[in-house]
Amino acid sequence: MKILLLGKDGQIGWELQRALAPLGEVIALDRHTAAGGLSGDISRLDALRTTLRLVMPDVIVNAAAFTQVDSAETQRHEATLINTLAVGVMAQEAERQGALLVHYSTDYVFNGTNNRPWTETDVAEPLNHYGMSKLGGEQAIQLSGCRHLILRTSWVYSARRSNFAKTILRLAAERDSLNVINDQVGAPTGAALLADVAAQLIPAVHRDGAVGGLYHVCNAGETSWYEYAKFLIDRAQHHGARLKAHSLNGVASTEYPSITVRPLNSRMSTHKLTSEFSLYLPHWQLSVENTLRELLGQ
Repeated sequence: MKILLLGKDGQIGWELQRALAPLGEVIALDRHTAAGGLSGDISRLDALRTTLRLVMPDVIVNAAAFTQVDSAETQRHEATLINTLAVGVMAQEAERQGALLVHYSTDYVFNGTNNRPWTETDVAEPLNHYGMSKLGGEQAIQLSGCRHLILRTSWVYSARRSNFAKTILRLAAERDSLNVINDQVGAPTGAALLADVAAQLIPAVHRDGAVGGLYHVCNAGETSWYEYAKFLIDRAQHHGARLKAHSLNGVASTEYPSITVRPLNSRMSTHKLTSEFSLYLPHWQLSVENTLRELLGQ
C-alpha cells in the first residue's frame, strides 16, 4: 500500500508518520517540501494536483490545515484555500485515481447550542469562518464521490506544536494566577489517538469500498477548559513540575472578547465509530497524563 501523507510536521501529522509506517510505503510531505516534482504546500493547487498524480497513492491522508481560528476571520481567503479548495483537489484526484482519502475535520462545524453530544447526522451550522472552511472541505469530499474517511475531532493536543495544554503549563510557570473559560465543554483529544485510529481504519476501508464515511473521533469523557487546565496543573505538580500559579479562576467566555464566536458545546458522540469498528477510546485524562509525562521527560 502506498500512502501519501500531507502535513507531516503538524500535531497529527507527526504521530501519523509513526502510526502509518507498518501499513506500507509512506511518502510524507510538509509545506516546505519541494523536491522531485513533489510539493507539500497544499495552498498551491496546481502543484498539489501534480504531486497527487506523480505519487499515485492508494491512500491520501490529509493532516494539513489552516488551524488558526482567530486568524481565519481576517485571512478568509487563505483559510478557504487550504481548508476547502485544496481538500476539493484531493477529493477529485482520489476519485480519479481510485484512492482512499482520509481527512480530519472539527467540532467547530457545529453551533454549540445542543445540550447533548453531537452526532454525525446533526445539522452543521458553523459560527465562524474556520468552521465554515472546514465544513466546505467535508462537503467537497462528499460531493466528489471518492472513497473517504472524514474524522471530526476536538481540542487536539500533543507534546509538539502549540496547543492549550502546553500554553497552560507555560503560563502556570510564569504567573501566580490564571483565568480560564469554564462554560465551553468538550473532550481533549490526543494527536496520538487520532493517528492510531486512522491506522486502524485505513486497512478495513481500503479492503471494503462500502465502508467509510464520516465519523466522530475523540477521547472519552468530557470537561470544560477550566477543569482541563486544573487537571493539567494538578498532575504536572504531582509529577514534580515547579509552577507559580496558586490561583485558577473559572470565567465565562463573554469575559474574553474575541473576533471569533466559539461553540459552547463541543461534545461529540463516538458511538458510530466504536460500534462499527469495535474500537475502545480511552478517557481523556489517561491520554493527557501520558502526554504530560512526555512533556516532563518522564
